[in-house]
Amino acid sequence: MTQSIAIAPGSETAGTGPVLGVETSCDETGVAVYDVGRGLLAHTLYSQIKMHADYGGVVPELASRDHVRKLLPLIRETLREAGMATRDLAGVAYTCGPGLVGALLVGAACARSLAWALDVPAIGVHHMEGHLLAPMLEADPPEPPYVALLVSGGHSMLIEVAGVGRYRLLGDTLDDAAGEAFDKTAKLMGLPYPGGPALAKLAESGEPGRFKFSRPMTDRPGLDFSFSGLKTQVLLAYQANADAPNVKADIARGFEEAIVDTLAIKCRRALAQTGARKLVIAGGVGANRCLRAQLAQAAGREGFRVYFPRPEFCTDNGAMIALAGALRLQAGLHDDAAIRVLPRWDSGKPRRNRIALSLFIPAKAGIQRLGSSRALEPRAKSLDSRWKHAGMTNV
Repeated sequence: MTQSIAIAPGSETAGTGPVLGVETSCDETGVAVYDVGRGLLAHTLYSQIKMHADYGGVVPELASRDHVRKLLPLIRETLREAGMATRDLAGVAYTCGPGLVGALLVGAACARSLAWALDVPAIGVHHMEGHLLAPMLEADPPEPPYVALLVSGGHSMLIEVAGVGRYRLLGDTLDDAAGEAFDKTAKLMGLPYPGGPALAKLAESGEPGRFKFSRPMTDRPGLDFSFSGLKTQVLLAYQANADAPNVKADIARGFEEAIVDTLAIKCRRALAQTGARKLVIAGGVGANRCLRAQLAQAAGREGFRVYFPRPEFCTDNGAMIALAGALRLQAGLHDDAAIRVLPRWDSGKPRRNRIALSLFIPAKAGIQRLGSSRALEPRAKSLDSRWKHAGMTNV
């Protein structure tokens, strides 16, 4: 079942219609078509996991080349599934950062060229805003305000969402993200790529409580995360017990419990701090069964509501980019003619007590209002000083 999204009165400064979304930030090629009035019309996804498994991780050059091979066939397949032609598109959205620069450029060049050829707007989307909005693809989407946990291989962030495009950062990781900690810990124990899912699967057969690891930064106030120290704890435990039976599974169980408990504690703190009664979980780690179960139990016990995208929309996908692009187009935002990517695009990280209406719009990024040649000035001034460090690449 698809879900259409109502836009607040007065925000519809642009015409509506289907938007093609392209995701190529890392090792998945995702394409989708989304219409604000009709919902998700089609989506396809190709994963490069098998190709990278021989190397134990993503090889950027191989990822870029595979996106080149797969992107156009997937666009044709998605349009065919949606029952439309390119001339029916009202806009083309694409992930312009953060991610691997070569992979991003493949998607950006293709999407921007298609938009130019069709004379329709192109919309660059921040990858994490796509994840943030992914639960809105479901039949029962959350209505703001709510707290969102963005948890993936590169990010662990708590964000207060006052509305689409209105976000306030509550907490962030100080070092490793949760998904990164999963992957690195799996590699320490010699588990196959991709390490995070392999470790979670192994943890299912582990003995609860045999290994007890710390819950980082839960013994003090605040909503920030730090997971790098857990890797050292796991390494020491593994070296000291390498010959013990079932040690990998038991350590994996203890490690997963530590990550999940930490995330759950911080989520509940964020709800208490903001007064919100809705919690959204997004990003690849959001597919973790243990995390889902614990937060669902906490919601039932404490009276808040938790929203999860289906697992296929937790990992990278084109549907979330098409959705974010369609909402930005509906609000009258689009890019200029440059092919622009930001592999190290900082999401802005506004002051903790400020609502940032333009958290995912960098200064001088060429974002424009439809019908105007004047670039949209971002509301969060902190972006100005960060722009020169964002790693922007123009072609």
